[in-house]
Amino acid sequence: MQILVAAEHVGMVRQRVAIGLPSLFDGFETEWFSLSAGAVTHHVQVSTVDDWIVRTLGRDPRPQMDAAEWLGLPQQRLLNVTAGEVFRDDMGELTRIRQLLTWYPRDVWTWMMLSNWHLVGEIEPMRGRCIETGDAIGERLLTARLCRLLMELAFLQERRYWPYGKWFGAAFQRLDVAAALSEPLQRALTERESEATRSLRKAVAVLGHRQSELGVGGSVTPRYGPFDVGINGAVRPYEVSNAGEYVAALREAISDPRLRDLVQVGAIDQLTHAHDAVVTHTDWPARLTDQYREAMRRGAPSGE
Repeated sequence: MQILVAAEHVGMVRQRVAIGLPSLFDGFETEWFSLSAGAVTHHVQVSTVDDWIVRTLGRDPRPQMDAAEWLGLPQQRLLNVTAGEVFRDDMGELTRIRQLLTWYPRDVWTWMMLSNWHLVGEIEPMRGRCIETGDAIGERLLTARLCRLLMELAFLQERRYWPYGKWFGAAFQRLDVAAALSEPLQRALTERESEATRSLRKAVAVLGHRQSELGVGGSVTPRYGPFDVGINGAVRPYEVSNAGEYVAALREAISDPRLRDLVQVGAIDQLTHAHDAVVTHTDWPARLTDQYREAMRRGAPSGE
């Protein structure tokens, strides 16, 4: 629990919590080991709104954030601020901050979906090649990677931040699309070829139709065809989706030329593992924010 008060009341409230907190509340212990304290203690944080927001998010979001700052923010940090119940907010400031962080700006959101489709399009032919060469382990690894990418895309399409890996699957089950996607993804992960491929195609088709229904970019119909290598007319004898058409349609929908032309590596959660060391214990989010900003600056058209 967080108790957010005016700066002049922080010390007094902390003291009263330490003295008055019972050892049990509703049958639950109120003290257990704290990594930050290095000891067994209670987990009631007393702070100001300003201090808690900066410590939790890594920055104050009230000055308008640019695209780079959004791209460098781990979604777990955004969840830490926007999820959970607010029991009282007499001044309304916490509620206002949470509303600012409800979801990504449209261009950033579009670029992140574009990046996920690009990654799907990158993995599909690699998986096909593994099947062609009989690399069963490689095929299984890439199947799992595709399933993860499709689940990430589902979160993006439904405008929901995704959490740490330990909660990722459980959070996915709460998405609207989970009823249609869970079975094909499960079959892709557990069945052998060619049932795994059929299941992946079904999952891609579900998300492809939903992508067009969002009204972001032009309408694209899911389809499969032989993999065109794009070099010297080479075509591989296995089929892949038209993920590139979704990339192109979404790119056209981005108004900011600096973001539209940025190489589609994805935001921090798409680019990295985004585990606890990255999210909580390093300055990598801030460092990657600087890299996104510099990449957009270098790629900006002249005069921008």
